[in-house]
Amino acid sequence: MAGVYVHIPFCKKACTYCDFHFSTTFEAYREELILALLKEIVSRKAYLQEEVVETIYFGGGTPSLLTQGELTRILVAIQANFNCAPDMEVTLEANPDDIEQNMMTQWKTAGINRLSIGVQSFDDNDLKWMNRAHTSEESIRSIELAKQQGFLVTIDLIYGLPNVSNEEWKINLTKAVDLGLDHISAYCLTVEENTVLDVWTKKGKIARVPEEQQADQFDVLLDFLENQGYEQYEISNFARNNKYAKHNTNYWRGKTYIGIGPSAHSFNGEKRAWNVSNNQRYIKALQSGASCLEEEVLTPQDRFNELLMTGLRTKWGVNLLELERILPLEKAFIAYIDAAVNNLELIRDRNQIILTKKGRLRADKIARDLFVV
Repeated sequence: MAGVYVHIPFCKKACTYCDFHFSTTFEAYREELILALLKEIVSRKAYLQEEVVETIYFGGGTPSLLTQGELTRILVAIQANFNCAPDMEVTLEANPDDIEQNMMTQWKTAGINRLSIGVQSFDDNDLKWMNRAHTSEESIRSIELAKQQGFLVTIDLIYGLPNVSNEEWKINLTKAVDLGLDHISAYCLTVEENTVLDVWTKKGKIARVPEEQQADQFDVLLDFLENQGYEQYEISNFARNNKYAKHNTNYWRGKTYIGIGPSAHSFNGEKRAWNVSNNQRYIKALQSGASCLEEEVLTPQDRFNELLMTGLRTKWGVNLLELERILPLEKAFIAYIDAAVNNLELIRDRNQIILTKKGRLRADKIARDLFVV
């Protein structure tokens, strides 16, 4: 099984924390970019080698700025050039302020069946600080409307924000749960280079949130959602009723995917490729028939570490036999695992290693410590 990711680099405004590739001035070349996406789909149709596509994901940026016609053209091109399953999960990232009755009817007609709504917070003060375009009231209304229309719905929330207490974070989670969501993604605020937040922290306008405070809110997240019947199936993702995100789950489990659009990444198990992170250069390359791709052949060490990093983030963990098929497992590697098991950070079930709740707090460090260099 494989997935298709389509990057839509359009946004109404820049969020303070965001380092994804996007542009707020795109109307002058909007149609050119859509045409370039369509050309890329055709030019790379052999990439998946007839693997069945079971998921399509429109990310960004803000894909909910696309019209029904634009979405339909892209989806028709994907279905014409790839071996698509009849019951695909087709996700659209959407901002609450873009979600209204007529638009959702259009999305359904185009073929969208799942919405990932960028709520980030149910507190208007937080939203203003983030420079979001919506209000908390719009978030609640958009979720209720999307559920009424039969979409699968997930939302994004951010924790570890400046001046947000554990109690205020719990209020955010309570509002999400009360809306009857079966899937919630929650991410810790990080200060990425060249963002507004990065500038603010360097100028001393705002202090970095202490790691201990962010760790406390991660604990609040785990305990609260577990008590509400959610399963943490990936470090930042929680589901009830087995409503896992198929597309992202395939990423974490090492399935093949192709990325279409500026800055989009692709992976086939042996190579990783990525498109240029510049809208005009992307368009010109597709118009002229030139490549807009860079790629690297993954070494055995790369593949070993990739499998380790992504697998440990999930409830399924990592199979040691799969790692051993790539590279022999050194004595120091096994010794580290044994120590982590004794420290209650890992569970070893025969050949499977899985992070415990305690281990999830240190997931990235544990993975790095196990990396082959």
